[in-house]
Amino acid sequence: QVQLVEFGGGLVQAGGSLRLSCAASTRTFSNYAMGWFRQAPGKERELVAAIDWSGTRTYHADSAKGRFTISRDNAKNTVHLQMNSLKPEDTAVYYCAAPSKIVTGFLTSAHEYNYWGQGTRVTVSE
Repeated sequence: QVQLVEFGGGLVQAGGSLRLSCAASTRTFSNYAMGWFRQAPGKERELVAAIDWSGTRTYHADSAKGRFTISRDNAKNTVHLQMNSLKPEDTAVYYCAAPSKIVTGFLTSAHEYNYWGQGTRVTVSE
């Protein structure tokens, strides 16, 4: 069983930045791809960014490209989401997720992830 704990959310003004982090409990963290998702009120959960096990291959949703960056530190069992130029429409609960299987690349579908954190709330004001 993998436990994921996100932190770093909060209230920020539009144009500001936040850095989200997710700590994983597994010793084999470096074997697994990771993802960041978000869910806004009344909307479905959507993928924001994903990263392969090594950190060399990443995916960013169109809404995140040029503003958000996913990265990981396998020595510290953490994955990060640096969010710059935040917009009110980025307001959501952000979740990190991990799969139970080992893959060579990154995963872009929510159903491919088996472990989820409790989420951290990001609120971007006008």
